[in-house]
Amino acid sequence: MACTTILVGKNASYDGSTIIARNEDSANGEFCPKRFIVVKPEEQPRRYRSVLSHVQIDLPEEPLQYTAVPNADLKEGIWGEAGVNEANVAMSATETLTTNERVLGADPFVELAPAKGREGEDGYEPEVPGGIGEEDFLTLVLPYIRTAREGVERLGALLEEFGTYEMNGVAFSDVDEIWWLETVGGHHWIAKRVPDEAYVTMPNQLGIDEFDLEDALGDQEEHMCSADLGEFIARNHLDLSVENATPFNPRDAFGSHSDSDHVYNTPRAWYMQRFLNPYDEQWDGPDAVHQPTSDDIPWARQPERKITIEDVKYVLSSHYQGTPYDPYGKLGDQRTRHMFRPIGINRQSQLAVMQIRPYRPQVSRAVQWMAYGSNPFNTLVPFFPNVNATPKYLEDTTTRVTSENFYWENRIIAALCDASFADTANAVERYQEKTGAMGHRMVAAADEQIDRLCEDSAFEFDTESGANGEIDDVQPMEPDEIIKATRNAEAREILAAANRTMADQLKEETDKLLDSVLYTASMNMKNGFHMSDF
Repeated sequence: MACTTILVGKNASYDGSTIIARNEDSANGEFCPKRFIVVKPEEQPRRYRSVLSHVQIDLPEEPLQYTAVPNADLKEGIWGEAGVNEANVAMSATETLTTNERVLGADPFVELAPAKGREGEDGYEPEVPGGIGEEDFLTLVLPYIRTAREGVERLGALLEEFGTYEMNGVAFSDVDEIWWLETVGGHHWIAKRVPDEAYVTMPNQLGIDEFDLEDALGDQEEHMCSADLGEFIARNHLDLSVENATPFNPRDAFGSHSDSDHVYNTPRAWYMQRFLNPYDEQWDGPDAVHQPTSDDIPWARQPERKITIEDVKYVLSSHYQGTPYDPYGKLGDQRTRHMFRPIGINRQSQLAVMQIRPYRPQVSRAVQWMAYGSNPFNTLVPFFPNVNATPKYLEDTTTRVTSENFYWENRIIAALCDASFADTANAVERYQEKTGAMGHRMVAAADEQIDRLCEDSAFEFDTESGANGEIDDVQPMEPDEIIKATRNAEAREILAAANRTMADQLKEETDKLLDSVLYTASMNMKNGFHMSDF
């Protein structure tokens, strides 16, 4: 999938949260309707089978509840993509990465080999399943981890055992840490902890540019990797550093520097960092430190100011505003305006921004901000993931076009606005500002209700009491445990009610925007005529 990721360390964010966010973009020429759901433990498979690769994997018992953003049409599998589990661990999977021939020659992808011939006949060769990939990662990992580091360990072990058929980048976060994992060939992987004071930009390219192999193969304080990575690098002559320069650069060893990178990938990292660090360096003109086509744009950088949710939405919606490369702009010319692949592209499926807040109790610590459709024309709004069900407006996405769910309504709005960009831009901006403000108010109001519930109870409730926060009728419970479970269930209902209110208000405002831009686009139709009929 063609996606864009940004990761924000806790000391780089506006409120001390860890924030991981990613656009899920469908393949060229495709559009993929998405749903936002809660997966309960009893709904989690115990034996998983991949639709694309046919690999089958036994899964552990007692999974955690988690949110996911799966496909509405399951013909190619689940594709859970983004979610937060009951332990307030978030996962974003995946950012498709690039690699090179040396890596794939040393460790080929594990691809499905279909059966040849007919069973029982001479020359028959049975099917050989492939490895795991984006279709599978969230379902296989998120329900079974309680820290971001555990996410790296579990996914790394699965990659080593089953392999993968593609290059992918995966983010994990908890209240303290963000980890970024990149696959290397069919079975190898590296992972690096995002510095607390930094943000990371990832535009479909293998990104980590500094890696401490000694730490990864030793104490694993800031780096982790597959167990034989050092031997793998040496045996296949993958280290391209001159005179044993340190630290090791995975981007040079495992990544690519192709011509297509310079129109598809590097410009996105350039624009995101240009926005978040406008004064650190010269970004434009022949004397720019980094050009849109530069191969050495840093993986991680400290921002010039704290990063907000709105900043994350802005950079992941960008189409090179204020530069000659903006397809909607007036700078440059027709050649430059379509030179680079925008971040906010037409075939966006969903954007999930997962915020883990250190100053909130466990039950309401996580917020999953969601948007559907093309980001320049949609809005990003918050929902609490620690609930028993998501609002129908975001959950009940169908494969049929309808304005009754959030995905399709945004798709319709984007198509109308693109054709009348200048005339609809103000309406879209007002919609985004109003719904964003509503979202912040909703979160604050729910936090106040949770605080009052905490004050009324002598017990600090969490997400460990009973299945889905409900009182367990099978196992006997002590009085304190009953009170804790009851409070936890009450808290979940507060959060669910806040989610429903958010969805109701969101639909009302989205309906208004659709009405407005439909009128504007209709008035701009080429078969219009300005003389009144008689």
